[in-house]
Amino acid sequence: MKGISFAGLGGLALITTVSFLGQFPGVGNIWHLESAYAQNIKTQAQLNLRLEAEKLVVAQNEQGKQSEKWEPLKGQAVVRPGNVLRYTLSGANQSDRPVKNLILNQPIPRGMVYVLKSANVTNNGKITYSIDGGRSFVENPTVKVTLPDGKVEIKPAPAIAYTHIRLQISSVPAKTTVKATYQAQVR
Repeated sequence: MKGISFAGLGGLALITTVSFLGQFPGVGNIWHLESAYAQNIKTQAQLNLRLEAEKLVVAQNEQGKQSEKWEPLKGQAVVRPGNVLRYTLSGANQSDRPVKNLILNQPIPRGMVYVLKSANVTNNGKITYSIDGGRSFVENPTVKVTLPDGKVEIKPAPAIAYTHIRLQISSVPAKTTVKATYQAQVR
């Protein structure tokens, strides 16, 4: 991502969308670790956004015991169906003023499935999800399911239905960093 500036007027919340993956997993240029800047012109608060991706690597030692570790993805990284990736979005407030009402919308990339309950955010942030392409967000998405007898029930949305994650942080204090992570699996 290149530097980006967003203007805020009066009480308008700073809203930025950081798209961190291209359309296809495993394409080399999607793994560049660059920064984006979000700036509120009225207060001159600046938030440096950084995205990092890691792949879960499962190894087995000589005794047959499995261990897991997260390996950073760099350069021309290759991912395969079944691989689990962890994304970490860091927002560093480099100014001497808080950034208020920060909202970050993260699309789940095509070819990936969100790992349910894997998202978390620091600074008492709120996490909501979309299953309709980012038009609406709720904490627990549901879908209507028609049973064989014709009866309709409301059920939790399956992981494959998730299209976006929204991270809402009421305030990022001056000179602090907020972090959010979530996992997705390659189809």
